[in-house]
Amino acid sequence: MDAFFAAAEQASKPSLRGKPVVVGGLGPRGVVATASYEARRFGVHSAMPMGQARRLAPNAAYLVPRFSFYRSISEQVMELLGRLSPLVEPLSLDEAFVDLDAGGVADDSASARAAGERLRIDILATTGLTGSVGLAGSKMIAKIASEEAKPDGLVLIEPGTERELLAPRSVRILPGVGPATGEHLRRAGMTTVSDLAEAGEDELVRLLGRAHGASLYLMAQGYDDRPVVAERDAKSVSVEDTFDVDLHDRVRIRFEVERLAERCVGRLRASGHSGRTIVLKVRRFDFSTLTRSETLRGPTDDPSVVREAAGRLLEAVDTTGGVRLLGVGVSGLADYTQEDLFAQAEAESAAASGEGVAASAERAGGVAVAGAPVASAVASGEPEVHEAVERRWSPGHDVRHAEYGAGWVQGSGVGRVTVRFEEPGSVPGRVRTFAVDDPELEPGEPLPLVGRG
Repeated sequence: MDAFFAAAEQASKPSLRGKPVVVGGLGPRGVVATASYEARRFGVHSAMPMGQARRLAPNAAYLVPRFSFYRSISEQVMELLGRLSPLVEPLSLDEAFVDLDAGGVADDSASARAAGERLRIDILATTGLTGSVGLAGSKMIAKIASEEAKPDGLVLIEPGTERELLAPRSVRILPGVGPATGEHLRRAGMTTVSDLAEAGEDELVRLLGRAHGASLYLMAQGYDDRPVVAERDAKSVSVEDTFDVDLHDRVRIRFEVERLAERCVGRLRASGHSGRTIVLKVRRFDFSTLTRSETLRGPTDDPSVVREAAGRLLEAVDTTGGVRLLGVGVSGLADYTQEDLFAQAEAESAAASGEGVAASAERAGGVAVAGAPVASAVASGEPEVHEAVERRWSPGHDVRHAEYGAGWVQGSGVGRVTVRFEEPGSVPGRVRTFAVDDPELEPGEPLPLVGRG
C-alpha cells in the first residue's frame, strides 16, 4: 500500500486530500510512522523524529495513528490477496508476499502481470486507496520491484535478469544489510552488489561469518529461495512506553512496569496464547538499553504472575539517572496455561497487604493519572509509534456531535477542542470549536472509506 497510514487519513478526511499529512507520535519524543507523498517532498520520512518533521513541514497536518482503522482496511486487502493464492505471507498491515503460482493464477509473465493489474484495480475499488505491485521470481526481487513501482504502479522483473538488475545497486538493497553491515562492507571496498558477487563467497564469509556471508553471496547473484510462508507463529507479545520526561522516582517506575504488565497480558490473551518467559526492557537516560528475563515453571496468562515477575526483574536494574523507556514482554508462547501456584500465592499475599497496582499508584501520589506518558504498543509487526494515551481529544481522532454529526479533531488546548465535520464521501467540511467537556461531543468510530472503481 502507498503511504498507507497517511493515505488512509487523507481518504477519510476530504479536507486533507492533496495536502501534506504526517502520522505518528506527537509528543516530544514521537517519531513519524508514515508521511504522505506531499509531505515527503519537504524531506519528511518514516522513523524521523517528529520535531524534525515539524521543522521541515510546519504546515502539514500532524495526526496520531488510528491502528484499529488501519487494521480494518488491511483485512480487506489481505482478503483480496487470499483470493489470488492460499499462500499469503503478511509482513505488516500494508505489505505481503503472495505466491501466484500456488494460486494457479499465474504461470508466466503475461498472466502474472494481468493478476497484478487486476489486484490494483480491486484494491482501489474496495478501499479507495492505491497499492503498488512488484512481480518477480523470488521474494527479494519482488520486494525491490514493489519499491520501484511506488506510488500506484506495477513493475515486473523477468526471471533470469536478476543479477543484471542488482549489479549496480547499493549493497543496502539486499535483505540483512543494514547500516552497520553496509559500513563494514564499505571499509572492505564493497559498495555495490556487483562488488559482493566479484568478491566471492569465501571473502564474504571471512568478513561476515559463515551464515551471513554465504547468504549474502547468493543474494548478490539474484538467488533467493525463501518460500512464501502462509502462517507465521508469533514468538512473543510485548508493549512498551516512551516517556516525555525521564522517570526518576522508583515508585513511579514500579507502577509503570505493573501497568505495562497488565497491558501485555491483555494482548497475550487476545492472541489466544500464554507464555513462560517474562521480559523487562529498560532504556536509560543515556540511551543504553537493558533487557532482563525470567522463565517460569510453565506458561501462564495470569496478570498477577506476569506483574510480579516483571517487578522482580526491575529490582535487579539500576535506574539511577532516569528512565526514558520501559517495556514488558512475554515469550515462549503456548496455546495452553499451566498455573504458577507459587507466583499466584505471592500475588495474593501482596494483594491482601494492599500492594499491587492500585497501592503503587496511591504511593505515587496519583502521578500516573496526572502525568500521562507517551505510549507505544508494540506487537505482531505493528510499528513503534508514540501516542499520548490520556489526552482525550487527540488530533485526527474521530468524534461525533449530537447536532453536527461525524467529524475529526484538528486540535485542542486551553480547554477547547476544534473539530472539522466531514465524512469520507463528503466535500471538505466546516470547522467548529467546543469546550473540551461539551456534553454533546463524544468520541466516535471511524467511518468506512469509499472505494473508487
